[in-house]
Amino acid sequence: MTLAAVTLSSPLSLATKLKRRPHPKITCSSVTTQSQSAKQDLLNLISDQGRGLKTRRDPAKRDAIIKAIDAMAILGHETVTTGDSLSATWRLLWTTEKEQLFIIEKAHLFGTRAGDVLQVIDVEKKTLNNVITFPPDGVFFVRSSIEVASSQRVNFKFTSAVLRGKSWEIPLPPFGQGWFETVYLDDDFRVVKDIRDDYLVVERAPYNWKE
Repeated sequence: MTLAAVTLSSPLSLATKLKRRPHPKITCSSVTTQSQSAKQDLLNLISDQGRGLKTRRDPAKRDAIIKAIDAMAILGHETVTTGDSLSATWRLLWTTEKEQLFIIEKAHLFGTRAGDVLQVIDVEKKTLNNVITFPPDGVFFVRSSIEVASSQRVNFKFTSAVLRGKSWEIPLPPFGQGWFETVYLDDDFRVVKDIRDDYLVVERAPYNWKE
C-alpha cells in the first residue's frame, strides 16, 4: 500500500466512523436526575433558615437561595403548573414575604407561637387560603378567589380575612390582589415567585387543611 493510498483512505474511514457514532440523547431519566439534584441543593440551602427569618440577615445566603430557585425555574420552564396538581395543602419551607415572616417572628408577643404556615389551593373551586396556624387552637387565614392566567401564572384577589381562636372569631377586611407563578412543581414540592418579586418554597403537607 502506497502513502497516497493511505492518505486517501484514512479520511473516508474516519468519516464513516463518525457517521455511525450515535449522538447523545437527553432522556427523561437525565432530566429527572437534574431536577432531583437541583431540588436537593435548594433544600440544603434553606434547611437551617427558620422558614426565611435567618435569611433576612444574610444577603449572601439569600442570593445563593435565589440562584438555586432560578435553577429550578429553568428545569420547570415550559411545564404546566396550574392544573389539578396545584390543588393541595402546601406547607411553607422558606419565603421572603415580609408579612408572613413578621407574624412568625412576633407571635410570641401574643403569648403563642406560629405553627404550620400553609397555602391551600383548589383550582376547580377557584379558591386559595393563606393560613398561619397558632397551636393548639388559633389560626389566621386570608381567603382569595383565583383565576388561572397561563400555564404557570395564577391571578388572585383577596376576599376576606379571619383571626380565629378556640371560641371566638374576628373578621377582617380584604386587602389586595396580584398574581403568583409556580415556576417548578412536582409531586411533593413547589417553588413560587409572585408579583412583588417575593419567593415561596413549599412542600405538600401530610394533611388537608379546612376552615
